[in-house]
Amino acid sequence: MDQQDNSRKSRQKFGARLSKSVAVAAVAALALTGCGGSSGAENADGKTVLRFSWWGSDSRAQATNKIIEAFEAENPDIDVQGEYSDWSGYWDKLATQVASNDAPDIIQMDDKYLREYADRGALLDLTGVDVSKFEEVSIQNGTTDDGLVGITTGINSFTLTANPKVLEEAGLKVPDDKTWTWDDYRKITETVSEKLDGKYGAEAPNEPAGLQTWLRQDGKHLTGSDGALGFTAEDLAGYFQHHRDLLSGGSYPKASVLAENQNAGPDRSMTGTGTAAFGMWWSNQLGGLSAAVGSDLVPLRLPSSTGKAEDNGLWYKSSMMMSGYGRTKHPDEVKKFIDFMVNSQEAGALNQMDRGLPANLDVRKSVVADLDSVETASAEFVTSLEPELQGTEPIPPMGFSAVQDILYRYEMEVFFDRQSVADAAQNAFKEIETAVAQ
Repeated sequence: MDQQDNSRKSRQKFGARLSKSVAVAAVAALALTGCGGSSGAENADGKTVLRFSWWGSDSRAQATNKIIEAFEAENPDIDVQGEYSDWSGYWDKLATQVASNDAPDIIQMDDKYLREYADRGALLDLTGVDVSKFEEVSIQNGTTDDGLVGITTGINSFTLTANPKVLEEAGLKVPDDKTWTWDDYRKITETVSEKLDGKYGAEAPNEPAGLQTWLRQDGKHLTGSDGALGFTAEDLAGYFQHHRDLLSGGSYPKASVLAENQNAGPDRSMTGTGTAAFGMWWSNQLGGLSAAVGSDLVPLRLPSSTGKAEDNGLWYKSSMMMSGYGRTKHPDEVKKFIDFMVNSQEAGALNQMDRGLPANLDVRKSVVADLDSVETASAEFVTSLEPELQGTEPIPPMGFSAVQDILYRYEMEVFFDRQSVADAAQNAFKEIETAVAQ
């Protein structure tokens, strides 16, 4: 997972935004249209026109438009036309555009969808874009059997974001995240809820990263490199029970509050409004959340069963990627723009941490040197994790985009006592298995 919108916006009834059937049908239509149609055009001035689509907040739109202006100044023969929206409608629109051969030339991509588009030939092989200054993990994150189809803009890590002010109000200090356990977490969050009126220890998990981290702490993966599930229904039951216990013990608010929070964006979430001491977020969201709550939040490693930092289950994830449409008429120009986006110092200065800790190491160095205190803390947190990481997550298989909604739905079934933990885990597992097997 985005500073203002991505990960927690995903909680807003994901199935209503992009059901798997819509995505599959729309992208599959690409194969039925033969060779007709393609993105790319020329304007009245004879310039090459590229369309660039991204999701994001107003602040991201402003920064991206400045990046476009800077690119056009260096490339006066190219006209880049921006199209942006919030996360909620982005994927429905993109699926429809691809199905009708009207997709943007440049596509901001999320790893949940990379294979759904790449495996159907909808993405351009971006070989030629300079990734010589990237860490290998950043390159691997966007590489499938079809080649390099996603260029990582930046990396981030899952975090447990802490609010020091809320903890202080409860008479607590920010815990040592290199030694704490899930039992420590339960005790701390229960204390916050008990001592503070109208505030709680934590808000509900952020999926699917919450489950991915939980599984990684046990040496497993949600999906393997072959696309098959890497866990069992019993593993999922243990995960659901963990969160059910946090609800029963008072760490979480009542189920109706959790359901409402699931529909909130970052600034209206329990973390963003200062009503929760802890929340699961991605590292590049720290600045936006801190701005929303009006004080500096702190990124922490997740607890583990052992209390050892190397068992926290975290990994480096592409915060997002730049992809090209497989049918663009202007592949060279698309690559030129993507190269500018990820490798130019000017674009890096405008993006800062909004699209993650820059993947280009030279750009990263200059960006980090110019960050404010909150963003610096985020960058330092991400880089400090490197000695502890146990490898990255495999690229999600087709159908993975449905997993998030499935987990949220069945967590609510458990929280509202509409299904037992065992039943919810079995039913959720079957749905996830079906989703990724398509």
